[in-house]
Amino acid sequence: MQEQENGASAAGDEPRSSMPAIVTVFGGTGFLGRRIVEGFLASGSTVRVASRHPERAAGLFAGASGSVLPVRADITDGDDVRDAVAGADAVINAVSLYVERGSATFHTIHVEGAERVARQAAASRTKTLVHLSGIGADPHAADPYIASRGQGEDVVRRAFPAATVIRPSVMFGEGDAFVTKLAELLRRFPVFPLFGQGTTRLQPVHVVDVARAIRCIAEREDLQGRVHELGGPDILPFREVVTQIAIQVGARTKLLPVPLGIWRPLARVAELLPSAPVTRSQVAMMVEDNIAERTGTFAACGVTPARLRDVLADLHQRGKL
Repeated sequence: MQEQENGASAAGDEPRSSMPAIVTVFGGTGFLGRRIVEGFLASGSTVRVASRHPERAAGLFAGASGSVLPVRADITDGDDVRDAVAGADAVINAVSLYVERGSATFHTIHVEGAERVARQAAASRTKTLVHLSGIGADPHAADPYIASRGQGEDVVRRAFPAATVIRPSVMFGEGDAFVTKLAELLRRFPVFPLFGQGTTRLQPVHVVDVARAIRCIAEREDLQGRVHELGGPDILPFREVVTQIAIQVGARTKLLPVPLGIWRPLARVAELLPSAPVTRSQVAMMVEDNIAERTGTFAACGVTPARLRDVLADLHQRGKL
């Protein structure tokens, strides 16, 4: 299928829409995954929340309207994956790994696991497959995280040629590991170390907007089978992102530029902590701008993406930041 760079339909074509009746969401209890689940439930779909800990799904969606089916599924297990996708009209793979632990490596999750999901979806004759990746994914990158994301895209599209690939920019929202963690550090310390001079440009995107776009894509045939890059309305240098958060939480922290060459060994040590404040992959992603190039998806879906400063204000007002 020929790739297009935006969500516009061909002239004169009316988009064909149909909400999938049964949706399987791998990683449905995660930061993005649970928003995806909530969106499909609101649209009337039956949602299988496929995760290693189905009891979490039962708790997360206990009060949700609609039909929720928590199922135990590890994407490293072929039988689990086969059972989770059987009979599904749409399959969403929102499983991500940011720190390697034991047998859970970037390759086993982002490449082997992603291929397993795609192959089982194809074997089950699933109509729609949506695969979550990230802006900057590159199968030839030196960093193993970035490379695994690119390799994952390649194996998925070989196994399921009509797969849709979603590449969000850095996501933020309630309960995230980005804005929330930065706010905590800014409150606790008088000095905050920047990645280099803090000039790397980001296009932060609200997690709820990404979930809305995914639901829209699963419904719209004209948007499927493409690569969609999703970024928020503002392109900001990292220093400005930190400044906006500091202003919102009332921190008077001094920003200290730290050469990128020093960050990688620091991150290696930080990854030993139970909740790593920074990872080597995050450092690698801060070397290049994180900007969406294939634009148009939000407009095609009728989504007006939220601005970082507006969401920050709302989170702070509700005591979530």
